[in-house]
Amino acid sequence: MDAKKQRIVIALGGNALGNTLPEQMEAVKITAKAIVDLIEEGCEVIVAHGNGPQVGMINNAMAALSREDASQPNTPLSVCVAMSQAYIGYDLQNALREELYNREIHHIPVATMITQVRVDADDPAFDNPTKPIGRFMTVEQAKTAEERYGYIMREDAGRGYRRVVASPKPAEIVEIGAIRSLVDSGQLVIACGGGGIPVTRQGNHLKGTGAVIDKDFASELLAEELNADFLIILTAVEKVAVNFGKPDVKWLDDLDSREARRYMDEGHFAPGSMLPKVQAAVKFAESKPGRTALITLLEKAKQGVRGQTGTRIHQ
Repeated sequence: MDAKKQRIVIALGGNALGNTLPEQMEAVKITAKAIVDLIEEGCEVIVAHGNGPQVGMINNAMAALSREDASQPNTPLSVCVAMSQAYIGYDLQNALREELYNREIHHIPVATMITQVRVDADDPAFDNPTKPIGRFMTVEQAKTAEERYGYIMREDAGRGYRRVVASPKPAEIVEIGAIRSLVDSGQLVIACGGGGIPVTRQGNHLKGTGAVIDKDFASELLAEELNADFLIILTAVEKVAVNFGKPDVKWLDDLDSREARRYMDEGHFAPGSMLPKVQAAVKFAESKPGRTALITLLEKAKQGVRGQTGTRIHQ
């Protein structure tokens, strides 16, 4: 397919957003440049992003408020995800708009969609919550959190206790119709922030749930639903490797999905790190002929789309 016709979903990692408010303000300027580079290449871009540091910060702040003021109930994690989507979106859309205007591109509006993502209430992940969030606590604080809020607390490598939540798979992007309409009308859309606000269906009601959806899997579903040509998962390394950190490390340029599955089965990719990125990439590549996933650095995205770097995964 001609490069100028390519529709691309970009999944931004935490390194594209920084760890604090001031860091984020600076990081999104660099991120915006890389995204607008792709737009100048003629690509149609949709942006998804993680929210690891941000949702933890919000969760800690809201928990501190409830401790200080007994009249303030604890804020559900789903609401914290919604807050993170809005303020990350605010910074991103401002930076993207400014960068577009700096390059005399005035015809592409930028919009953030607060996105709910439905998960299945019987997803097996709910039986084994493993995703740590929030601050470290003492034994006494952990017991209080369990009793007051129903949290599941786990000891974390001798550093104290942390809340753990489930990480279920995304089943449906609730606002996909609105997202598709915005994209089709030529807007630059930011969606599925932090993997989406996790909700379960109860009749016509969507109920927020205390979970964290992996942003790579949510981005993959978004890319499928928008019939994208490319899914670009941006991370802290230029290419995927096998035997990472060892003398016989091998950096991978091009993989078909069967090779990628073999490397996954052999345990080359760390769970919670590179593994979900490769899993999401394989799922997208296998979803329809002609679809390609790319894993690379933010600043190498343009070269990656041109086929000059990164790890490409295809059918």
